[in-house]
Amino acid sequence: MSGHSKWASIKHKKGAADQKRGKIFSKLSKAIIVAAKQGGGDPNTNLSLKLAIDASKSANMPKDNIQSAIDRATGNVEGLQIEKAMYEGFGPGGVAILVQAATDNKNRTLPNIRQIFTKYGGTLGAANSVAWMFEQKGVIRLEKSGVKDTDEFELQAIDAGAEDIKISDEDITVISSTSDLSKIKTALEEAGTTIEYAQLEYLPQQPAEIDQPTRDKVENMFEALDDDDDVTDFYSNLPD
Repeated sequence: MSGHSKWASIKHKKGAADQKRGKIFSKLSKAIIVAAKQGGGDPNTNLSLKLAIDASKSANMPKDNIQSAIDRATGNVEGLQIEKAMYEGFGPGGVAILVQAATDNKNRTLPNIRQIFTKYGGTLGAANSVAWMFEQKGVIRLEKSGVKDTDEFELQAIDAGAEDIKISDEDITVISSTSDLSKIKTALEEAGTTIEYAQLEYLPQQPAEIDQPTRDKVENMFEALDDDDDVTDFYSNLPD
């Protein structure tokens, strides 16, 4: 799925050193700006914006930073124009990868993304060379240790409309339609579960088959993508 690698990265970011927080906040701000530009500045009527704000709050981003990003998107304050971009291609071992970016300069971002793909043995593809392998879904991820009774949690999630629930030794993943994500998140929170991650993700329809050395190369590529200032999200068919 998107990754397990992406979720692991998010958990790692929670403990990031102060010198890295500025970079993390910058990415979160870009995500807010893109969401607000596309759907308006009211999180009550813009699900993407609400999810972006929730993610920023989970990362302890100051309220002033969040509001500033919304104001930039809605034209209340001046700033560089941020655009959303999607790049797709194949990583080591033919692993399919989607990269979402928020950028003020696509002429900078595209070469940077292409360089990362090339450096790690991948190939950047044309539009829809990879996207057809994925389906957008609502995804809630949380650490298993935060759930006292997994059986009860499953029942609550199913009653709220969850399509699938995956439980591993460390994590729990709840999958839903994009339209039901907010409703399920609210229902679980009202039942006493703390939800730290709820986003729209692109999930692969079929996982890739690779060996451990290839997985290691893909993981290294993910780290490089995560370090790029313009990359906000990435998804792959790397198996969990």
